[in-house]
Amino acid sequence: MSATGAKRIKGTTGDWEVVIGMEIHAQVTSKSKLFSGASTEFGGEPNSQVSLVDAAMPGMLPVINEECVRQAVRTGLGLNATINLRSVFDRKNYFYPDLPQGYQISQYKSPIVGEGEVVVELDGGKTVTVGIERLHLEQDAAKLLHDQSPTMSYVDLNRSGVALMEIVSKPDLRDAEQAKAYLAKLRSILRYLGTCDGDMEKGSLRADVNVSVRRPGGPLGTRCEIKNMNSIAFIGEAIEYEARRQVDIIEDGGAIDQETRLFDPNKGETRSMRSKEEAHDYRYFPDPDLLPLEFSEAYVAALKAELPELPDQKKIRFIEGFGLSPYDAGVLVAERESADFYETVLAKLADKARDGKLAANWVINELFGRLNKQGRDISTSPVSAVQLAAIVDLIGEGTISGKIAKDLFEIVWQEGGDPRALVEARGMKQVTDLGAIEKVVDDIIAANPEKAEQAKARPQLVGWFVGQVMKSSGGKANPQAVNDLLKSRLGI
Repeated sequence: MSATGAKRIKGTTGDWEVVIGMEIHAQVTSKSKLFSGASTEFGGEPNSQVSLVDAAMPGMLPVINEECVRQAVRTGLGLNATINLRSVFDRKNYFYPDLPQGYQISQYKSPIVGEGEVVVELDGGKTVTVGIERLHLEQDAAKLLHDQSPTMSYVDLNRSGVALMEIVSKPDLRDAEQAKAYLAKLRSILRYLGTCDGDMEKGSLRADVNVSVRRPGGPLGTRCEIKNMNSIAFIGEAIEYEARRQVDIIEDGGAIDQETRLFDPNKGETRSMRSKEEAHDYRYFPDPDLLPLEFSEAYVAALKAELPELPDQKKIRFIEGFGLSPYDAGVLVAERESADFYETVLAKLADKARDGKLAANWVINELFGRLNKQGRDISTSPVSAVQLAAIVDLIGEGTISGKIAKDLFEIVWQEGGDPRALVEARGMKQVTDLGAIEKVVDDIIAANPEKAEQAKARPQLVGWFVGQVMKSSGGKANPQAVNDLLKSRLGI
């Protein structure tokens, strides 16, 4: 099912539709590799985290890492997918210098996770439901280093044998924006689950993007696969370029070759890498060193019971519990850190029901706005969740006005400190004592008799008087009290 309003490509012979499917390789969060006890820590010296199994020494046998299996099942559950109680590891045979065994241990016909789906939010409140074809476990290859010597390539086996989940989508995406939103949503789910850290710069989340074009609603075209993408922005650029390239070839009377391509971010274009292999080229067969993976319904049920609240569930709770708009709730749940920050603010509020929505506005508009402007993330915020909750409490209970709160936020941002103590020490409380405000109101009415007459005829002019009173009280008068007092004095 595709979203309405997907972007079409204008060709010289009419409109074209892009069809996109993605294969996402997510590095499993685990301390050791899929079939060995070697460390998965990032950034070790080359070849310092390599067991004899990873180096494919003769006679070395793989032993499955139960934690990686557990993480794959938890991910499947987070994708609303079928968990296959029996799955098989296969050998995918190909020769390449970064693959010491001469084959990769993967899963082919019987993966650990079957069909699922992810609902992706798009701009304008639209959604697209992306089908998940399968999720399987496999081992990562090593890394070739081509810049260490003028005459040869070096190989670093630290990554060899690290557990990957390959998450294969159905061809349900219809433009670059949908593809980018899908990857962002999937990355968010993985991070909530704690099954992959989603760090694309370190290569722990990479995507192969399959792109083809067709007449809207027509039969599927020949696809090209853009390999090893590790940036959401570059994925968008690669899809735009590749779709246009294919349309131009077809409209010129040419045909698309099924092939693997690479994206060059400097030139903003894809280029051919090799003709695409089919499954039979890999001569898959069940790995004779590994028994089929089998587990019970009870094992899956226990993992399901312990799943954390995922972004979609959290979003619904924020909307229903605190009256947040779907957009605001979406902003807060997009990253686990943002949601956790807001949850901490909520936990510290004196009255969640009253101030939950106000707290969301402050987190999104004041805090995130300021962090974005300074290029900082939430982990380095000078204002803590506890401090922000105190500011929101002070507004909610009427001790300070919204205007004073902005000044207070600035002080806390620059200097730190307890907001409540700062309000006391600096005399920032708003004045709700009508006696103190009355004199100011009377003086301003007396000084502006013509405006006072006009306000009786046009009550909206009271706003001007409110502004004057607020100004003369240094913003400390309670705006509602001022409004009420003015109306009674002017007889409105």
